[in-house]
Amino acid sequence: LTDPTETDRPGEPGAPRRIKSVPVLERDAFQYFDETFATRKAEADEFYSALAPKSLSSEHREIQRQALAGMLWNKQFYHYIVAHWLDGDPGQPQPPDQRKHGRNAEWRHLYNERVMSMPDKWEYPWYASWDLAFHCIPLALVDARFAKEQIDLTVREWYQHPNGQVPAYEWNFSDVNPPVLAWAAWRVYQMEQRQTGRGDRAFLETIFHKMLIAFTWWVNRKDSAGNNIFQGGFLGLDNIGVFDRSAPLPGGGHLEQSDGTSWMGMFSLNLMRMSLELARENPAYENIATKFFEHFLAIAGAMNNAGGKGIGLWDDEDEFFYDVLHLPDGRYTRVRVRSLVGLMPLLAVETIEPALLDAVPGFKARLEWYLENRPDLAALISRWHEPGAGERRLIALTRGHRMKRLLRRMLDPQEFLSPFGVRSMSKFHSANPYVLHIDGEAKVVTYEPAESQTYMFGGNSNWRGPLWFPINYLLIESLQKFHHYYGDDFKVECPTGSGLFMTLDEVANELSNRLIAIWMRDSDGERPFTRSAGIGVDPARDRERHLFHEYFNGDTGCGLGASHQTGWTGLVAKLIQQQGSRGTFTRRDPFGDL
Repeated sequence: LTDPTETDRPGEPGAPRRIKSVPVLERDAFQYFDETFATRKAEADEFYSALAPKSLSSEHREIQRQALAGMLWNKQFYHYIVAHWLDGDPGQPQPPDQRKHGRNAEWRHLYNERVMSMPDKWEYPWYASWDLAFHCIPLALVDARFAKEQIDLTVREWYQHPNGQVPAYEWNFSDVNPPVLAWAAWRVYQMEQRQTGRGDRAFLETIFHKMLIAFTWWVNRKDSAGNNIFQGGFLGLDNIGVFDRSAPLPGGGHLEQSDGTSWMGMFSLNLMRMSLELARENPAYENIATKFFEHFLAIAGAMNNAGGKGIGLWDDEDEFFYDVLHLPDGRYTRVRVRSLVGLMPLLAVETIEPALLDAVPGFKARLEWYLENRPDLAALISRWHEPGAGERRLIALTRGHRMKRLLRRMLDPQEFLSPFGVRSMSKFHSANPYVLHIDGEAKVVTYEPAESQTYMFGGNSNWRGPLWFPINYLLIESLQKFHHYYGDDFKVECPTGSGLFMTLDEVANELSNRLIAIWMRDSDGERPFTRSAGIGVDPARDRERHLFHEYFNGDTGCGLGASHQTGWTGLVAKLIQQQGSRGTFTRRDPFGDL
């Protein structure tokens, strides 16, 4: 039911409307509309006022509230029962025969009939499992119960495949997305624990057991040679590589992936940490925690000796991690593209408090035995025998030297560091395109800070230069964990070449503030996300409205892709919450120090 008194500008975009849902037509349906609307608005104002840290400016509050509103707006009922689609409708012509052997045919059990968090219910009106994992972090700020339900739903028996694979997304549920649901479950558990003083152990235990099945699927399907180097798959970063990584490679062979292997290192540590938490009340989980520690050590060893051929993913000359192309004739070649792929090993990091180790004596004893009797693998992880700040222990794929070298590139404005976060590809490739000749064809990768110049994955996303929130967010978390171990005495130059040195926590704050600056007014009164060519913001009507785009220009910060994909870009709400709670905001010209 629409109030006709509010259609004074019929047909004009943005004309206000009053809408009320009623079971039957009412004569005076809008009699109390203004009063009811004002009450609901006051309740919302009170809710968000209590949520936001007191130190937030009005501008920060506005951005955070609209980001969270976008997260809630993108809930949608999703109805796709695969068996019905494969078989066709009763009484209607049978679908073509190829449907039963084509896309999603092996997902007959999948029964989608729930409200789900969508990336963007206008442009991407379907869930994607790895997107959804990131959605749950900002959602947990306002509705931890819904966030937990979303993760739990994704691994229910009518969603997760019997073989353990988690459905990727509607176009192809069998595609491979990064295994981040365990991370999301652990983070939501921690967030609720801080909010209420008590973590939901039943939720954590439920997700943990489902992730055991998912981990087994990864090991069996994506580690084809059994050497703990992970190969093949979409892995969520679309066109970041030389090849379409979800398709067979030209000329055969396989790609040993730095990011795929790093994701599995991170997955192992997530499951180890979850099992240690569960072991506080049930010692049986200590054995499982040991198992995932062993998996992590094996992955660390494999990254240094891909396929047992003495060729690691780390390149000593460039001081960077690269994918390794394994050709059918047994030759190996490093794919020297400087992209987020080479920074991913930073994500596999965990710290363990001494109190936790003391609470799990069985795990501690087995771990010490393993490190003593397998020094070849123990030497590959970072400083286990050297307690850090507060006697904490560190487990990480990158040791101090390699971490510093990676950060040197990541924090270099001529490479990864943008005024608005970390680019998906180094700016180095703008003047130095990477060319790989294979099977009579030249494969070229160059720095593209805005829209994609290729049609890989449809050409509607680009990981060859722009800024993407999910990986930036994980990098920030990793820096905080490293600082938790190394403390304030460990500093790196930031930006590289500036002569300014920061602790790793300060670097995390710096990256957070650069990402938040995408929506903050600059010295010209402009918000960087509005710089999209041909897309302006009406100062009179839209000056307080924000769009949370799919990704952002790696140089200017302007919004690109789906314009309402609050989805994982809604992580900015969590960054604002964190920076406000810690009092670590900075206001500056984002281009001033580059």
